[in-house]
Amino acid sequence: MKCIERPKVVLVPYPAQGHVTPMAQLALALRSHGFDPVIIVPDFIHRRIMSSQIGQDDGIVFMSIPSGLDENEPINFFTIAFAMESNMPIHLEHIISRLDDDEDGGVACVIVDLVASWAIEVANRCGVPAAGFWPAMLATYHLITSIPDMINVGLIDEFGIPQHQGEGCFLPGQSLLSTTDLPWLVGDSASQKSRFTFWLRTFDRLRALQWLLANTFPEGYDDQKQNYHSIKSTQDYPLIFQVGPLTRYSGNKNPSFWEEDRSCLDWLDKQKPGSVIYVSFGSWVGTIGEEKVNELALGLEATRRPFIWVISPTWRKGLPMGYLERVAKQGKLVSWAPQKELLQHEAIGCYLTHCGWNSTMEAIECGKSLLCYPVSGDQFVNCKYIVKVWGIGVEMQGDGWRDVEEGVKRVMEEVEEMQERALELKERVFGDKGSSRAAASLTAFVSDLCRSIY
Repeated sequence: MKCIERPKVVLVPYPAQGHVTPMAQLALALRSHGFDPVIIVPDFIHRRIMSSQIGQDDGIVFMSIPSGLDENEPINFFTIAFAMESNMPIHLEHIISRLDDDEDGGVACVIVDLVASWAIEVANRCGVPAAGFWPAMLATYHLITSIPDMINVGLIDEFGIPQHQGEGCFLPGQSLLSTTDLPWLVGDSASQKSRFTFWLRTFDRLRALQWLLANTFPEGYDDQKQNYHSIKSTQDYPLIFQVGPLTRYSGNKNPSFWEEDRSCLDWLDKQKPGSVIYVSFGSWVGTIGEEKVNELALGLEATRRPFIWVISPTWRKGLPMGYLERVAKQGKLVSWAPQKELLQHEAIGCYLTHCGWNSTMEAIECGKSLLCYPVSGDQFVNCKYIVKVWGIGVEMQGDGWRDVEEGVKRVMEEVEEMQERALELKERVFGDKGSSRAAASLTAFVSDLCRSIY
């Protein structure tokens, strides 16, 4: 459905690869509905996006705004949070105002990644409708919206710190999750409290939204009993549209912050089907530390199986002495890889993953079995669903080299059963029924948006 002649929609992702990628995929989907998408990224991200990826040729415009960050200094969750709150709002406001005055159609909507919730207030000041975007599972979103309830019943204190140990359930109907899965429990106590404050602010802002687009699918197996085109929360929060997985809109082409080493595809062609372990911890995961890198390296070597490991030069400081020479025939280490093409390759038999949501959905789309090594944030929730709900992976029982070796062994022993379940899940999510559901959800959002503003 088209509202007017190619109105603009401004999309504001959180400035990390795992957030820009699904936002670009959403932009492609909205393009097919008659919108001209403009994706706003800070300067240090804009410089990294390769011109050969999604961009002008696809009808998507990437625009840069100053962040105030020095790329030569460490950039992390907290420095980005400061830049988003202090430096970037005024520049986004100028861009929205300029685009909205454009004679070509103006701005129909600003779509804001909830992890970049600062932009909601900017859209409100500009008088432009704002929709939220949740790049992960709804189960994780419901953790955020349940914060007041968790405080009221004493599961966490006002700083977000769990008041009970163990596997206690804290969400209605979510016996799968416990206080150990809370996404802000990363780092030391001060870090956890700061992250909790971040999510409290997000929670406060999202209540002003009318719509929320979620890059997810019905996560259980009872979805045939409900209409998932839109969901109204029991609380007075946004109307939720499950429009994912959005990977279907971009194929193998995504905006990349780093150059992909495509030599790994030639290397894979020389391996036996189902024999290779693929190892990647994504793009936005705090380093697991040199000691754990060392254990992971030794565990992969001990499997005596071929492996491809995506590991940046910074992480390689943790590799054992002489490791690259020892595994030269067994393994291939690359700084960045065309992940979806690797997962589609018949040689990949096991994916050792941090359980990031984009990686999880790509694995489902490619029908691969997973060895789960969650590190932070929503990865623990994703891991629970991978292992306990969908049955397409196993979780490592520790972070020593023997745990790696044993984890790979367990996946390979159960690979036929897990791959069968993975293919069933792939059909449910990416088959005709799943694709029709996601398309209908997006169409329902566009229709509601048009009714609201026109």
